[in-house]
Amino acid sequence: MSADLSIYLVTNTSQATAAGHDLTDLVAAAVAGGVTAVQVREKEADAGEFLDTVLKVSAVLPEPVALFVNDRVDVFLAARGAGARVTGVHVGQQDLPVAAVRELVGPDALIGLTANTPAELFAAGREVCRVDYVGIGSVHATASKSDAAPALGVAGFAGMAGSTFLPTVAIGGVTAADVAGLRAAGAAGVAVISAICAAPDPRAAAVRLARAWAAAAAAAAV
Repeated sequence: MSADLSIYLVTNTSQATAAGHDLTDLVAAAVAGGVTAVQVREKEADAGEFLDTVLKVSAVLPEPVALFVNDRVDVFLAARGAGARVTGVHVGQQDLPVAAVRELVGPDALIGLTANTPAELFAAGREVCRVDYVGIGSVHATASKSDAAPALGVAGFAGMAGSTFLPTVAIGGVTAADVAGLRAAGAAGVAVISAICAAPDPRAAAVRLARAWAAAAAAAAV
């Protein structure tokens, strides 16, 4: 299994609600605008609410768009058991070890891992049970994650991305203005939270990101 990680939306229900959006409608609009992967991240929800959100989001995603569950392997398994099309899970350094996650989700699910330091990135590449991509950040200071790592900047991201063979996704305060630099730095994708979840028009925000990515990819091909 593979996934297009280029424009990667990480959900935040509180930001979406504050901006006047229903989360499922927001995801559908963002995908219509060019989002290629979605991670449902529900830090404040209980397991039942989290599962309900995953099922609702899965129902509005077209076939090519990957769907990841943040942290909760149990929710991923329950969603898959309910017949939802879920692609994989994304875990952090304080969550279940990747080996345990792989044993639970099986060989076909994709696993993303947060790796914010060179040591974490090196360890991710040595996982015999396979990490499929790493999330690296924070690119900029961000209020979307209370435990966000210190800002790397685009140059810091480039240094880390260049040191691993794994596909890398940049996260942390990323905007459309950052896309060209991050794409040139070797990113397989850019992950955004507030750039879409807090936007007045989520579809238009996704369009800007997708166009920036397409332009950067075209420039790289010249």
